[in-house]
Amino acid sequence: MISDVLIIIFFPILTGFMYFWMALEVKKISKLRSLIFGEIAFKKMQFAFVIFGIYFASRPLQNILGVHPMPLIINCIRQFFLMAIVAPSILVAIFHWIPQASGAPRSEKFASYTVGTLMAIIFILLNSLAVDGSLLLCSTGFIDIYDPVWFQNKNHSMQLVVIHLICQLVSPVGFLLLSAAYVRNRRHNYQLSDVYNLMTTKWKYLEFGLTIFAFSFITAGVTAILGAYYTYIWVIYFIGAIISGFFVLKSLKLPLRKAEGDLL
Repeated sequence: MISDVLIIIFFPILTGFMYFWMALEVKKISKLRSLIFGEIAFKKMQFAFVIFGIYFASRPLQNILGVHPMPLIINCIRQFFLMAIVAPSILVAIFHWIPQASGAPRSEKFASYTVGTLMAIIFILLNSLAVDGSLLLCSTGFIDIYDPVWFQNKNHSMQLVVIHLICQLVSPVGFLLLSAAYVRNRRHNYQLSDVYNLMTTKWKYLEFGLTIFAFSFITAGVTAILGAYYTYIWVIYFIGAIISGFFVLKSLKLPLRKAEGDLL
């Protein structure tokens, strides 16, 4: 019973507040290094951490607000938020953080949010077709904890499952992997490594954090498909998010040069 509450309630809130703390750390760092990266880049990164914090911290609402259709409604709202806003915002933040010589085009921002919104709409439509009930996970005596259930009163449809997974492979997983690939490309083609000799290391930590986060989603999804689905499986991506967050924060806090006095 205690483990259930820890996994369902504590881990998401802990992860969410960790990202809020990271947003505050970014704000502190921006006072020292905005001259190099630009104020917009820090604001984009700070915004990305705040909305990720909201996404994670709101997870328990899916479980504590009652029986079907409440778990379905909250799940759809959170997934739309993740797929249409959070994941594209991460990619846009990376475009600003490591801009091209000509700057980050508006078309990239438009395309990111458009694709994310489309995947989110398809996800919600499929979710509303597949989820037809809720499961009581546990009862603490003063609160009942539920989770949405797929195909409780209908025949299992593998086609819906596949399309559902493809949408999530595009957003958020695809956006995270694309962000990591963009960072990796810039890291291997950085022209000022002799001057800012820790820059490639910063980007290496950032790439590693994004990749861990993406694969934590993939691992949780594969585990859910191969085994019986339980909401506890998704603790995998909460742990992945925490580990990823520490790598990303380490990347942001690392100075640009090895010289101790160089704060810019």
